[in-house]
Amino acid sequence: MLANLFSSRKIITRCAAAFITGASCVLAFSPYDIWIVLPIAMGFTLWQSRVLTPKQSFNYWLSFGFGYFAIGISWVHVSMANYGGLPLAVSMLLMAMLALYLALFPAFTGYLNQKLTQPFIQNKSASEIFRTLLLFPALWVTLEWSRGWMLTGFPWLWAGYSQTEGPLASLASSIGALGISYVIAMIAGLIALLLQKRWLPTIVILPVILLAAWVSPKFSTIEPTGESMKLAMVQGNIPQSTKWQPEALWPTMIKYMDLTRDNFDAEVIIWPEAAIPAPEALVVDFLETSNKAANLNNSAIVTGIISQKQSHFYNTLITLGNSNQAEQPAGDYVPHSNNEYKKHHLLPIGEFVPFQSLLRPLAPLFNLPMSSFSRGDYIQPDLRALGYKITPAICFEIAFPEQVRANLKQNSDVILTVSNDAWFGTSIGPLQHMQIAQMRAIELGRPVLRSTNNGVTALVDANGIIIKQIPQFETAVLRAKVPLVKGKTLFYQLGQWPILFLCFSIILFFVGKAVFSTRKANNI
Repeated sequence: MLANLFSSRKIITRCAAAFITGASCVLAFSPYDIWIVLPIAMGFTLWQSRVLTPKQSFNYWLSFGFGYFAIGISWVHVSMANYGGLPLAVSMLLMAMLALYLALFPAFTGYLNQKLTQPFIQNKSASEIFRTLLLFPALWVTLEWSRGWMLTGFPWLWAGYSQTEGPLASLASSIGALGISYVIAMIAGLIALLLQKRWLPTIVILPVILLAAWVSPKFSTIEPTGESMKLAMVQGNIPQSTKWQPEALWPTMIKYMDLTRDNFDAEVIIWPEAAIPAPEALVVDFLETSNKAANLNNSAIVTGIISQKQSHFYNTLITLGNSNQAEQPAGDYVPHSNNEYKKHHLLPIGEFVPFQSLLRPLAPLFNLPMSSFSRGDYIQPDLRALGYKITPAICFEIAFPEQVRANLKQNSDVILTVSNDAWFGTSIGPLQHMQIAQMRAIELGRPVLRSTNNGVTALVDANGIIIKQIPQFETAVLRAKVPLVKGKTLFYQLGQWPILFLCFSIILFFVGKAVFSTRKANNI
């Protein structure tokens, strides 16, 4: 009985240590950007789990993953507590349940990392190296990719995002954020081996990684065109508590127009997601007036709005004013024109409610304003504004690299992402969201314009560097000249599939080897 007590205490202590290690990983992401914390934490956890059984490893990595996400996405509860009508304790519980679900992905990584190598451990030293430097990174990336699409997907806090402003950021132009996740997991493996006093793998592999980071941009054909777009992005800073109140509609629209009036010398003016918080049909007079004002100044306004077709509502971006080249005549405002973008990847609960007949009666959380949107097409044409071609991504969509890549055309000038992160207050969520947008710029080699209600509104160049931004929670207008580029990155051409093919191949090899070794052992 005493032995069982000591064993239980050991397990609890081990899992608590794993939770703290996982929680520390939040420091690797924005706003802290101490990227080295992530590979060290992963490497330490990998080293600790090397002697565990598959079941023990599952629990250990589950604790790591729970700490990773419970702290890393702690901002999720803010919208539920502040705007979902839930008590703080309930919102925290729901956030913890989401974190526990997400922790299953690291847990299965740890489980399979032990399970697939257990049957054929003969040369323990060689097996440890292959398991640590090949199988673990392949499993980590495959499970990260999986949570990017399972249950509509939540690709937040991919390990690769920790490098957005790190020394390996340039790799994204060739292998993307998911590819950098593979490299981070491999570096974690090197650290795990260093803790076992095995130096040779690091001496051989680390210089190769650094060389790859230096060479990666050379596979890109991105170069300046010498032209620029004169831009103004309006950050209205509308309080979330009043944004959807009917009496706030006209004051909100007037505020955006007042902020725009002195900036009509810009070619393209951007208003954020749902800047006009009403269905398009209810504000036709305002849209016609705004369209005429933009036309008179030979400018274009891109704004978020709610569009409606029959009984379907869409989270939409439309263009007012001159869509074409400056020398061509500007047209009148036309509802439901072909120059609009309807959001495809909707946010669960916030924009659609699964099993809504069961969930909506339970709590105000399931009746948030405009939580019954329909989905637009996966691939849609670029928006046109004064002749510029703009690839849109609304809010959560910027976190899905393959969707943004599928919509980007070879002649697209910029990527535009609009959002309303006021749902998450002063938490770190909006800053992590900004970091993800920066990564899309590096991957696809295009400037990213990020327009938000209350921050972070920013201009990101084609190298992922923020060149101008507005402070959060201020009413302001960002004015800038956007340097335009042309060309293609390797990631734009190939996407995630090369790194996924590599990971699938490695996992299949280890699965085959495990099956063969098990059968061979049973026949002896």
